[in-house]
Amino acid sequence: MIRKSLYIAAAVLLLCQCDTLKSDCEALREREAAIARETPGDYFIGRRYRIPYTRFWGYLRRPGESWRYSKLVLMDERQCLTPDRGIEPPTEGAVFGRDNNVEYIIKGSYTGTNAYDPSTNQVLPVFRPTAFEVRNAKPGYLFVPSEDYDPGYVTLRPSIMPTAQQCAQYR
Repeated sequence: MIRKSLYIAAAVLLLCQCDTLKSDCEALREREAAIARETPGDYFIGRRYRIPYTRFWGYLRRPGESWRYSKLVLMDERQCLTPDRGIEPPTEGAVFGRDNNVEYIIKGSYTGTNAYDPSTNQVLPVFRPTAFEVRNAKPGYLFVPSEDYDPGYVTLRPSIMPTAQQCAQYR
């Protein structure tokens, strides 16, 4: 009886994953088509990804380029402060990081250097912004619609996006 219940549970889980993969692939196909229509230019699209006590800013990509190829970056604020810059936790009255998941048009360039984020044990590229403009205050998901944001961990990475081969079966 227990063995039969385990088989049924596994089958249900597998079917649920297929439905999730199918809906993720359909949504990604629509979004990739919209990204392909973006105006080319000398700017970046940035998505703020806030995890308390980390030093990275979020993900950057070029216009017309998939989020799959975006980079998690640290910001060099010597020329321009990032939006929502304020007092950081654990200081009383902290107001830093309220712009999680806001999408920006960002001018600037990569410095060509990397820096270490000790909270996540990652070496990340450094980007020096010169201007920020809010593109979308509520853009929705970053990599896939079924993603789970957990403010305690770096949970969102381009690798959670299904591959073209996985999505090919749903065309």
